[in-house]
Amino acid sequence: MTDNSHESVPSRQRRRFPGISSRAYEHPADRSALVALRKLSGFDTVFKALSGLLPERSLRLLFLSDSVRVSDAQFTHLNDMLRDACYILDLEKVPPMYVNQDPQPNAMCIGLDEPIIVVTTGLVELLDEEEMRAVVGHEVGHALSGHAVYRTILLFLTGLALKVAWIPLGNVAIMAIVTALREWFRKSELSADRAGLLVGQDQQASMRGLMKIAGGNHLHEMNVDAFLAQADEYEKGGDLRDSVLKILNVLPRSHPFTTVRAAELKKWSETREYQRIMDGHYPKREEDKDTSVTDSFRESASHYADTVRTSKDPLMKLVGDIAGGAGDLGGKLRDKFTGASGGSGGGGAAGKGGAPSSDSTDGSDGTWRRPDPEEGSEPAGG
Repeated sequence: MTDNSHESVPSRQRRRFPGISSRAYEHPADRSALVALRKLSGFDTVFKALSGLLPERSLRLLFLSDSVRVSDAQFTHLNDMLRDACYILDLEKVPPMYVNQDPQPNAMCIGLDEPIIVVTTGLVELLDEEEMRAVVGHEVGHALSGHAVYRTILLFLTGLALKVAWIPLGNVAIMAIVTALREWFRKSELSADRAGLLVGQDQQASMRGLMKIAGGNHLHEMNVDAFLAQADEYEKGGDLRDSVLKILNVLPRSHPFTTVRAAELKKWSETREYQRIMDGHYPKREEDKDTSVTDSFRESASHYADTVRTSKDPLMKLVGDIAGGAGDLGGKLRDKFTGASGGSGGGGAAGKGGAPSSDSTDGSDGTWRRPDPEEGSEPAGG
């Protein structure tokens, strides 16, 4: 795509966010990692100089030669959405976008020097205009945050570490790095979901898109409230054995689970933070250089503490009990692992309910998923 102007007019009126920083919509854990990496002045520049070691150039040639590039002449409706998304998030240079023949609904944003966006035919055929607009906004959010650059940097470093896995305990250390990376990946997907909502400005369309990724093009058979209730049931269901199984299911994934993404996005859309952005009060890009790494990590730590405190998950509630000094921890562990009700008296603040059933906290792997640079294709979300 050679025309990088923002001449297209949105099909309906949407708010625009001039100069918005990606910090406005980034999940706290994602934001803290990105702020720290951005402070490493010149690090990504040096890494880009080594990009010949990566398959990026090959991927670009592959998409150019074997996919359809979105433009004024091809997939014009996607071209309009892309320009619209870049206009709303004030991304000056519109990334090239390709449509790739693949029945698996998928989207991704890749690239070190210049990001490119790829969507599959399966995704294009699955989603309606407003749902697709949220996905395009999701990918533009990845581009604005610089996720593609930093993900590739860390994956490359992880790849180097794998070469020395023969060192005693090397695999243990590497798995710790990979696990931490995937946790960040999952949070970066929640960030991009928020960007998609800022672009589409239609919560129901975002919810529908996630439902379709999970259950296909059968909206008449699905219900948003019931879908969100699944996330609530997933979070608080079972005993400690189920909590452990959920952790094991999540660890290999780079994306949050679809129902969890929907619940997290709905929860964020109802916060004061989101409303302030929509009212025009948000961090500006020009202030990024002055952002405190310490403050960002403190905010991330506070978020995780709040997650433990408010979570309905049996394991998280137990952690909250321990942190709150609850008595008879041996009995609580025994009851939770055996599924015994064990009475209803206790549990400290973390055990109190009262949150709406649609509210969910953390979780993982989901939707406009994009393949990780070292893993190849993976289902959509980007």
